[in-house]
Amino acid sequence: MDNEKLYWMNYSINIANSSKDNNLRVGAILVTEDNKLVCSAYTDECSGLSWDEILLSKIKDLNLNNAYYLFLTVNTLFSESEFDLNKLMKKIAIKEIYIGVPDPNLSDYLSNDPIGTFKNIYRYPDSLQRMILKQNLNYYKNGKQNIKSSPYYSAKRISNIVMKKLQEKDIFISKEELQSNKQIEKLIQLIVEKYKFNIEDASKLVNLAMSEAFDEKYATYNYSDDARSLSIDWKNNFLTIYNKLLLSSLKAKDILDVGVGSGNEAIALFSDCHNITFVDIAPNGLEKIKKQIPNSNIVVSRAENLDILINNSYDIYISLRTYNSSFFNAKQAISEAHRVLKKDGIIIISIANGFLCPEDQYIISGLII
Repeated sequence: MDNEKLYWMNYSINIANSSKDNNLRVGAILVTEDNKLVCSAYTDECSGLSWDEILLSKIKDLNLNNAYYLFLTVNTLFSESEFDLNKLMKKIAIKEIYIGVPDPNLSDYLSNDPIGTFKNIYRYPDSLQRMILKQNLNYYKNGKQNIKSSPYYSAKRISNIVMKKLQEKDIFISKEELQSNKQIEKLIQLIVEKYKFNIEDASKLVNLAMSEAFDEKYATYNYSDDARSLSIDWKNNFLTIYNKLLLSSLKAKDILDVGVGSGNEAIALFSDCHNITFVDIAPNGLEKIKKQIPNSNIVVSRAENLDILINNSYDIYISLRTYNSSFFNAKQAISEAHRVLKKDGIIIISIANGFLCPEDQYIISGLII
């Protein structure tokens, strides 16, 4: 993310602070291609008007019909089934859109969500999303997107399990310390400094705690808490994507599947594949897969460190719902994926953005607080 875009993201968050306390604070700005401010709007800048109505009024006064960038802190809903952003885009053409967080009232997938329908749409970095959540905490902490709405995820947060596993090894890390060191390398360095461990021993401790934590949460995971239980076609959807990328059968390919958890997808997709390697940080899920697919290779390792695998050895790298895991370093993982892939190999990655609340069967979509 370049500095200019970060500047405008922060700008949008700052102007949202001008909104009245009893309203959802939303900031929006339009910017030219050469990074000049066109106009801005925030909730209740004009009494009784929403941010998009204010922005449309300014656009009309400026006689504009296009802009290069839009920066929007909250992708707000106009009604249960319509987004304010869609209304805006009917009036003005925008090249790139950057969005902070979903509306706190969003509790299901909507087919007209701009996040899924507009081609050039991007998210604010995690740190700025957290600023927006804090800015509107009263709305989000009582909404269905709060993680407490889903007992499975609130009771089994990886960060809490990691702290517990470290405590069992007489390593005591506070929530604040863990939150400030959410990358494994940073956590290792914290333990080195706090407990005067050498780097090798600290690395072993952290990796063991991570392995145990992911095993505890995901080794027996099933679809009862998963939005895919609502879609019986998810396997066909995956195969449709695959067939658009490659014409030959999966059976003939050297496949690397990274971050397999309890093996639900692996068993459904790859039981008939002859050259398949599964990688995960947690061993129990891998053992389950090995029993189901005896001819598979299993490797206990992190996606960010595949040293045991040789260069240019796989046709396909697949990682489903792993790249938004806790303590995950996507840049390192992608680098490793590129290293182990053959020339002209392909990467298929999916990002989880929906979970079920088991009690009410609604979807917690896009945002886990």
